[in-house]
Amino acid sequence: MADAEVREAVASDAAEIARIQLTTWRTAYTELLPAEVLDGLDPAAAEQEWQQALTEGPVTVLVATEGSWIVGFCAAGPAPEPEVAAANGTVPSDASTVALVSALLVEPRWGRRGHGGRLLGEMAQRLAATGATRGIVWVPEADTASMSFFGTAGWAPDGTVRTLDAGGRPLRELRLSGPLELQLKTP
Repeated sequence: MADAEVREAVASDAAEIARIQLTTWRTAYTELLPAEVLDGLDPAAAEQEWQQALTEGPVTVLVATEGSWIVGFCAAGPAPEPEVAAANGTVPSDASTVALVSALLVEPRWGRRGHGGRLLGEMAQRLAATGATRGIVWVPEADTASMSFFGTAGWAPDGTVRTLDAGGRPLRELRLSGPLELQLKTP
């Protein structure tokens, strides 16, 4: 494997981040999302959204590289209170120190090479350095690969579930929660 690194994303990475997001969704989520939703994803709009995130925040975005290629990315930041609340609306006492991993994707052709673990590990260190005490992420219940990956980091379902409307098809997501002191282990 060529040199693999994780670095902070810059504004000029927006197009490649958007490309990776759309490619990965169109590859990995064909069973989860209707074809018309995947076909309707707009590369220009995705690039604009990432450009805004990279220049205005509030998330931190990291990219994984292998050689000169950007192969994946992770976006995370402080979790909004509604994202941290329990299903009954109760807000936990540590809500102000919970971080939300809003995206962690590695383009499928670069998978199984440790990029996801490096991204999550570096992001967890950065979040902990800013005072975050634990992380959360929403994962489609049927996305067994992501469930397994986060499980290797010690993150597990915390009992909170949401159902999104994915182009007229319900998409059930589980909220996973876990420590920021990661000890990634092989499943």
